[in-house]
Amino acid sequence: MKIDVQRYDLLVVGAGIVGLAHALEGVKRGLKVCVVEANTRPVGASIRNFGFITVTGQAAGDTHRRAQRTRDVWDDIAPQAGIDVIHRGLWMIGQRPEAHDVLTEFMHTDMAAGCELLTPQAAAMRAPSLQLNSAAAVLYSPHERRVESRDAIPKLISWLASAMGVSFRFGETVLDISTPEVVTSRGQIRAERVVYCPGTFLRSLFADRIDTYQLTMCRLQMLRVMPDTPLTLPGAVMSDLSLVRYAGYAALPAAAALRSRLIAEEPQALEDGIHLIAVQSTDGSLVVGDSHHYDATPEPFASAAVEENILRHLSLSVAIGGYKVTERWVGEYPSSSEHTAVIDCPDAATRVVLVTSGTGASTAFGLAQDVFSDW
Repeated sequence: MKIDVQRYDLLVVGAGIVGLAHALEGVKRGLKVCVVEANTRPVGASIRNFGFITVTGQAAGDTHRRAQRTRDVWDDIAPQAGIDVIHRGLWMIGQRPEAHDVLTEFMHTDMAAGCELLTPQAAAMRAPSLQLNSAAAVLYSPHERRVESRDAIPKLISWLASAMGVSFRFGETVLDISTPEVVTSRGQIRAERVVYCPGTFLRSLFADRIDTYQLTMCRLQMLRVMPDTPLTLPGAVMSDLSLVRYAGYAALPAAAALRSRLIAEEPQALEDGIHLIAVQSTDGSLVVGDSHHYDATPEPFASAAVEENILRHLSLSVAIGGYKVTERWVGEYPSSSEHTAVIDCPDAATRVVLVTSGTGASTAFGLAQDVFSDW
């Protein structure tokens, strides 16, 4: 019996944001595209994040450039796909004098274009929901965007399928890739090019190649809180711990003094990889996080002490008053101390692509542009 093998110009394995970005880029380049996803719907890192498209503070060079491009793509496709941009901008609260020095130094870099360094008094006039009584300075960036990931990813898939002609095959596992031949749990596919976006599945296909990048897994804790009294965040909110974590700030000479002070004052937060991000949803709730623990195989158990520390930092940065926690979850993503992303080339027609810095929502579209431009 003759087997009907479906044929495509591009096969993307993985329907997380990295895979979807490559599907979009392929369609834009006139390719017939199919996406194969083992799960019946997206449930991984791409829906467990803040939906925070972060530009300011990304590592200088490729990562910052990709973030700028990614933000522009989100701006373009969000209205077409019916994705709400819930709020815009970033308010980085410098709580210590050393943080003020980091922000001042950052304002002298090219990455600060369009940003403002405000006094706490000026910031309070524009953003009364921030907790600024003891702040030293506030950086405002207009470049950030916020979408609700658990809604945005399904809407992006629906739009790619209905408006852009991308074929999706959910609940189907790819068993072997020998481009142009691909074997799945449901049959065979032929594709002239294949992009393999494994996300957290590092020990399946191309495991020997992925192993050379010495990746580990990062587990993070996040939660949703509902304020007792309604408040409106002016944008995403971050604070001092982010200045020693995000490479665009942390690589500045002034960050060394801030790091030394945080080691003395916030040793547990640093040990748990905590840095505050707070964003708002349309129902008024806040998505808050996060922490970072690294292991080849992370345990699935969340820590009440870590959650309590995250919430303490929320209260130091946002005038939230009382609140209740309405959701808790754990996320995972592949991590590297050397790379913010991996683009591996098993052969001329195949690419293995991973974001290894937790910046998928912020950089995936720009990363996909780079993959195709260099292919």
